[in-house]
Amino acid sequence: MATRPYEQRARAEESEKTRRRIICTVLDQLEESPAEPIAIGNVAKQSGVARSTVYAIFGSRSGLLDQVARELEDRSGLPELIEAGNEPDVRDYIRKGFRLASSISATNREAFRALRSMAQVDGEPAGKTFGRMEQQRAEAMHNIAARLDEEGLLREGLSRVEAENMLWVLTSFDSFESLYAGKGMTLEDVGEQLIAMAERLLYAEPYDG
Repeated sequence: MATRPYEQRARAEESEKTRRRIICTVLDQLEESPAEPIAIGNVAKQSGVARSTVYAIFGSRSGLLDQVARELEDRSGLPELIEAGNEPDVRDYIRKGFRLASSISATNREAFRALRSMAQVDGEPAGKTFGRMEQQRAEAMHNIAARLDEEGLLREGLSRVEAENMLWVLTSFDSFESLYAGKGMTLEDVGEQLIAMAERLLYAEPYDG
């Protein structure tokens, strides 16, 4: 007797719930004990499933970690930040970008920490995912610096490469964290402080837009 469509949907939905639960279990462990190796047996026990279920869904430990890393990549909000580059005035993009990046960093603090920890503990595949995210950020900073240079907005004596490097440092999670957690600044204040730093360091003239 053929399986009915609604039964297939129910099974697919249940399988997806189980997949999500297992991924969340790994994320919880990474946030609480980032140095502890990810063991399939422990993940299965904490998720309330059999080891065979984890292997059936993810294929291997590497497959599980790949899905966890991609979940964190989706949470990063980086694609949305890059999309903000459609602003016609690059200086407006920089302001919008810093505010959005600060919001993303605040919302996903534990996720970012977990991803970096996972990349250190398991270079593959978490390291590849972290590398992809950083490469995207590097390309965005390169493009911003190029636009500023081409439009004659950089202060005298500042090269395109130097501007790119400054933007790279200021847009890093570490810069956000040092102000947000280290200095106890509010999310809004962190964004505005980073914007002020960038504009003072980069621009030939103050921007009043």
